[in-house]
Amino acid sequence: MDIDIAEDMEMAYALEASQAQASSSKSSHMIITVDDAHPFDLDAYISGYAGRAAIDRLIHIIAYAPSLAPQALARALELLVAPGQYDTSLYQALISAYDAAPSLPEGALPAFDELIADQSPYIRWLEETTARNQLERTRLEVELKTYTNNMIKESIRMAHRDLGAYYRSTGNFEAALRHHTKSREFCTTSQHMLDMCLSVLELLLEQRNFAHIPTYIFKAESAVDSMSSSTQGSTSATATATATGSSAKKSEAMRAVEAKLSLCSALSHLSNGNYSKAAQAFLAPSPPGALGSWTGTLLAAGDVGVYATLCALATMGRMEVKRKVMEGDGLATDGEGMKALLEAWMASRFRVVLELLDRYSARHMLDPLLAPHIANLTSHIRARALVLYFQPFATIRLERMSAAFGWTVKEMEKEVVSLIQRGEILGRVDSQNKILKARSTDPRAQLYAHALKAGADMQSATRKLLLRMQLQQADLVVRKAQTSGGQAPMEFLSEM
Repeated sequence: MDIDIAEDMEMAYALEASQAQASSSKSSHMIITVDDAHPFDLDAYISGYAGRAAIDRLIHIIAYAPSLAPQALARALELLVAPGQYDTSLYQALISAYDAAPSLPEGALPAFDELIADQSPYIRWLEETTARNQLERTRLEVELKTYTNNMIKESIRMAHRDLGAYYRSTGNFEAALRHHTKSREFCTTSQHMLDMCLSVLELLLEQRNFAHIPTYIFKAESAVDSMSSSTQGSTSATATATATGSSAKKSEAMRAVEAKLSLCSALSHLSNGNYSKAAQAFLAPSPPGALGSWTGTLLAAGDVGVYATLCALATMGRMEVKRKVMEGDGLATDGEGMKALLEAWMASRFRVVLELLDRYSARHMLDPLLAPHIANLTSHIRARALVLYFQPFATIRLERMSAAFGWTVKEMEKEVVSLIQRGEILGRVDSQNKILKARSTDPRAQLYAHALKAGADMQSATRKLLLRMQLQQADLVVRKAQTSGGQAPMEFLSEM
């Protein structure tokens, strides 16, 4: 089963790679502007990431923000040759991303050879890292072969795990996935199964392959349930104190695992555009530092706060935002600008909300996980803000609404008409006088109509019941034909 999943995921990797190349060629003209109105501090942003996560984000910045491309390239090359980095393919990826970067309005970017005159340190790093990777691969494969011949299950599992970690560090994600899933055959405990699932989930998140994440979340949750049931069953009366202490440690570990699984689920929902479920998963309670090594290698500390806040504002009501976001554990206020955004939202200062969204749009567009969804999230937040603003009014002029949101009257009319057509605002627009009117509903008339309908339904049901009783009294029945077994005929009333 897992081997088939691994093969399917390898095909998915190849398909996603081709789609990514096609999408990059289509959207290569898109340029994200970074200026005083849309600030972006590259050093502060990238300091929250480490290793490959930082380099991947710098490649994204090079591709879409040409004004930051030289600075991002220099920072990426520094991280590339840092200790602990073994993926030699990233060097060519950086060169390709920089060469394909769009030109600035004032002219083309300097060539890579001009910007990096002395490439000898990187060439030397490539040669040394390639040789080191080859030696490490040979050693790990010999270990796996030895353990396989000796039929030591635990050693075979650890050898597959080490090979999966090696291939992941060198950028061969298909082989890494194959070895991680292969180790499942040699898992002897629920903890081994859980470790395997978390390793695969970490690999999928790093590659942003969200399609198969729910499968491994389900397997990890099954392993957690199995561990919990076995822990409860093994508790004895003679070791109550020891069991209590160990259960406390295990409960902390389980809460950390649940936090990681909630994050995986949230990112999967976000990738599918299901922002409501993503918000609930992002806002799931978790202890501080529960993500552990995932912080920095997959996401920065403030990323979850940004994602949670934007998804919550796009899908939740005002009271729910106050209860789950502002009065929660403070996670959603960790992101840059999110606290001010929430305060403006709760104070109904929607013009400030839209200004803050526009101000941080460069930062959001330069986040590779958030960039595909920021336009939809902003549209949902804007629509929800309009609905909340109009809610207490029966009639309001579009000039007043446009002043509250900082738009022109024409823009406001277009937005309101769109919301009316989608059924989010129950009203109508007087285009001549530029007035938005709520649809008047008379509760008393609705109550009378409901009562009259209920009376008519009751009268019809009573009439049918009386007619059926009269047919029974008159012995007007349809008799069933005699059966071959000689049983008595069965009577039933015809349907009226």
